[in-house]
Amino acid sequence: MSDRIIDQGSDDAERVAELALRPKNLTEFVGQTRVRDQLNLLLSAAKERKSCADHVLFSGPPGLGKTTLAMIVATEMDSPIRITSGPAIQHAGDLASILSSLVEGEILFLDEIHRMSRPAEEMLYLAMEDFRVDVIVGKGAGATSIPLELPHFTLVGATTRAGLLPSPLRDRFGFTAQLDFYDADELAQIIKRSADLLEITIEQPAIVEISSRSRGTPRVANRLLRRVRDYAQVNKEKVVKLEHAQAALKIYEVDEIGLDRLDKAVLTALIKNFNGGPVGVSTLAMAVGEEIETIESLAEPFLVRMGFLARTPRGRVATASGWAHLGLKAPLSAQIGTDVSLFDQDPDIAQ
Repeated sequence: MSDRIIDQGSDDAERVAELALRPKNLTEFVGQTRVRDQLNLLLSAAKERKSCADHVLFSGPPGLGKTTLAMIVATEMDSPIRITSGPAIQHAGDLASILSSLVEGEILFLDEIHRMSRPAEEMLYLAMEDFRVDVIVGKGAGATSIPLELPHFTLVGATTRAGLLPSPLRDRFGFTAQLDFYDADELAQIIKRSADLLEITIEQPAIVEISSRSRGTPRVANRLLRRVRDYAQVNKEKVVKLEHAQAALKIYEVDEIGLDRLDKAVLTALIKNFNGGPVGVSTLAMAVGEEIETIESLAEPFLVRMGFLARTPRGRVATASGWAHLGLKAPLSAQIGTDVSLFDQDPDIAQ
């Protein structure tokens, strides 16, 4: 299991800290201007009509604010919110139980909606469109379907892999928002706000340093801020300065652009063990002692976004930029660009 400090589940104290830093309404929410304006229009219109808002789907990488926005929807609509996740709903009966207990106008937040079972998914179609479910009573030839009316509710779905959602489900959402990575200025605003809430006195150069290493992700920015705070506290520093931020992030192996221990291990293994690839992800995972899912969900997205790694039908390939980041000279094939034939198929099939 990776010991990285970012993009991974935290303990109870960390979760409490994250909840405390979440903005409570759209006015407090920093970044995602386009999504924020669209959502504000949707919710304002629903409140004027005194009706439930249309179903909403948030998609994007982890840590960009999907759960926070779901909670903001409930706050803005002055409605209770029920929170569950796709992996928790493995049977249609699980979903029927949740839906039947909702109250009028309630927000149902379904995280990782792409991981819901197919029978539950098909039940959700009818619930979203007609606000009813058909409950099957009995078995075999004697089975009967009993329609169960549901109160009007708003489903807020969140997914990191929108492409896995079937079209009938996507089409039933009235509003779909794709969340983008944050720029450094937006992350600096988030870090400053979080520092104020945590009562941390921090200088602007330290804020800029943390934001530049936060991978464009507010969740990462807040976690790095708390680790820098820990460093300052242990060293009896009342004001967090640039050198404190740099020293703390060095301890946690987060480099100048945000690569952490796992990212560097994957890139180093790809280049030094396999001469830059191509190599299958399963072989790469064994080389760094991690699970395939860990590599695919935690390390690869950022390495691909930074242009250090490419996913091809023949396997993972290090780019010239990846070689340069490790201070190594790339072979001629990487310098002039990887053979175009590597990229002429679906990159997701290379295992």
